[in-house]
Amino acid sequence: MPLLSDRDRKTLSDLFAAELVEPVTIVYFGQEMACQFCRETQAILEEVAGLSDRIELQLNNFVVDKARAESLGVDKIPATVILGGGKDYGVRFYGIPSGYEFTSLVQAILTVSKGEADFSPTGQELIAKIDKPVHIQVFITPTCPYCPQAVHMAHALAVASDQVTAEMVESVEFPHLANRYGVQTVPKTVINETTFQDGAAPEPLFLARVLQAIGVMTAQEVDDYIDGLRQAHARSGEEDAQADRQSEGR
Repeated sequence: MPLLSDRDRKTLSDLFAAELVEPVTIVYFGQEMACQFCRETQAILEEVAGLSDRIELQLNNFVVDKARAESLGVDKIPATVILGGGKDYGVRFYGIPSGYEFTSLVQAILTVSKGEADFSPTGQELIAKIDKPVHIQVFITPTCPYCPQAVHMAHALAVASDQVTAEMVESVEFPHLANRYGVQTVPKTVINETTFQDGAAPEPLFLARVLQAIGVMTAQEVDDYIDGLRQAHARSGEEDAQADRQSEGR
């Protein structure tokens, strides 16, 4: 039985037809035994791959295809790696991409296919400062409506920077990791094991935390940077309001 309605299948087929640029390869790792959501994850990926002839799904057994898993750094299942134009951008899903995270899967496919991410000019300047390897884990649950924003931001950064690998990690399926990093609410982003961000952070804060994780910025510099942005935004809002009042007074 199809997981998507006919209407959703038509919407996604049209989206992929219009937006996919380079071919996308979905590399899946799972196994029949001792994997809670492997079968369901594979079913989702098979249905999505069937919506476009520009999407190829490669099915791998985590045990039998151990060498392939190791070459891609896959160490747990179910695992989904999204390649665009044959390039590994470091985009990973660990756990089932269901519920709200189905959106993250679609966004990841589109982003790697285009091979570029939509960051602001200021964001691009911050990304250019990333000169060391960055490992990002975004802990989520499928019922969290704010999690896709955090996952997409991390995946987009992986596409924008060759230094970055970004993973969605489903907290319920990997409780040992959630416990290790003290995940009590989601989304929670863990950067290089040492730097943490709760909630779906806006672009400037997220990128500043990444720079903090590799030592380009200190925690205090991050706080000062964000405070400066807030103050600038407040001044801009007051100036706009004042201009509106003056315009109304004419």
